[in-house]
Amino acid sequence: MPLTASEIQQALPLWGAVDGGSAQLINVSENQTFLIEAVNGAQFILRVHRVGYQTRAAIESELAWIAALGAQTDLPISEAVAGRDGQELQSFVASDGLPRLAALFHYIAGREPSIGDDLTGVFRKLGVYAATMHAHSLAWPRSAGFERPVLNAAAILDADGSWGDWRVAPGVDAGAHVVLSRLDVALRERLALYGTAPERFGLIHGDMRLGNLLVDGERLALIDFDDSGIGWFAYDFAASISFHETSPVVPALRAAWLEGYRTARDFGEEDVAAIDAMVMLRRMALLAWMGSHHETKLAQTHVDGYAAGTVALAERFLNGALWP
Repeated sequence: MPLTASEIQQALPLWGAVDGGSAQLINVSENQTFLIEAVNGAQFILRVHRVGYQTRAAIESELAWIAALGAQTDLPISEAVAGRDGQELQSFVASDGLPRLAALFHYIAGREPSIGDDLTGVFRKLGVYAATMHAHSLAWPRSAGFERPVLNAAAILDADGSWGDWRVAPGVDAGAHVVLSRLDVALRERLALYGTAPERFGLIHGDMRLGNLLVDGERLALIDFDDSGIGWFAYDFAASISFHETSPVVPALRAAWLEGYRTARDFGEEDVAAIDAMVMLRRMALLAWMGSHHETKLAQTHVDGYAAGTVALAERFLNGALWP
């Protein structure tokens, strides 16, 4: 059961900035997200982690990378707020007796962009952001205890993958299973050939989709590093078109993303050629996720026709290319 606002308010004294403030639940997905309003009217975002989803070390590693990006780049991201004890990750015991891990973030104003908007400029900036993060991840010395999930083919496609099992996802009937099984094999083969050399495989955001962007005038902010991990840099483009892979505007968005990326970091022809495989890998991850998270509002919004759309994309991929 989701925690209540009153339970969260009892935990707010852990952070001096919001002690005595109010809490409002705004999202339930992997974690619970609350809008916190401090006594002085300042707003913050509190993320309460689902029990058993991420280890303390993994969350602390995520927060360490966010802090480094905030200090060493000009990326518009939301940084964490330290608690009274100086630590960014806090813990408290809920009414069910289970300990919860939580992090408080600075609030960023803005609206989520829509696939119906003119997103060319947004994706050009996203390309720059991705390249900046990838360059930083290559240069940044990780601590000895750094821990983030590995986002490779096995982690996504195996039956016990961290996102769920695409084989039992909604809409995967016998016919779909045949096509997607062929796709599964092809993805493993192509990604093995592409390889995991450090210039193409490293620390990534992993979820740069529209739902994790905030537009406010000319500013584009990036939030939610909860799915960050060790994966292919090209996967960050695939994540940016999540749930919209069949949209006719994707080729233009892809071109804009590449244009932006190449202003900050090299992205070679082999990397470009790998994008189709990344898009299909991400699509399979989301298909699996819809089965394991069918109760969430996000899954329910996109589930109708998603398996059929995945099959159609898979057939295009297996026959040559997703886009001309």
